[in-house]
Amino acid sequence: MKKPSANLPCPCGSGQKYKKCCQKYHKGALPKNAEALMRSRYSAYAFGLAEYIIKTTHPQNPEYNKDRPTWKEEIVQFSTYTEFLHLNVMDFQEEEKEAFVTFEAELSSGILKEKSRFLRVDGKWLYADGVFDHSST
Repeated sequence: MKKPSANLPCPCGSGQKYKKCCQKYHKGALPKNAEALMRSRYSAYAFGLAEYIIKTTHPQNPEYNKDRPTWKEEIVQFSTYTEFLHLNVMDFQEEEKEAFVTFEAELSSGILKEKSRFLRVDGKWLYADGVFDHSST
């Protein structure tokens, strides 16, 4: 897990410095769409920003854990022992209240390919759930 450095390239793969990209979301700005939220969540995992992951997860998500300390520790442990090497957004579809982002993340533990579903609640996008594509693992 890396400490966020404002002048380093953002882990989300945008090509921008962290301070011009995902940092603003991690500090409280609302992502303009579900793709920006997905990218900011990837960066948050890379930096171990568990509170951001929790805050941007829909309460109906199957992984949502009402035992916040345990959930936070699980996120921190995953972030600590995983290197986040590359993110490739392959598809993005957005409606008014629901969006889908298909991505491939290269992690030190292997390739993670997911079609994530996001729901807009009170003007904010939240990660609802995702379907993993196991064909490339």
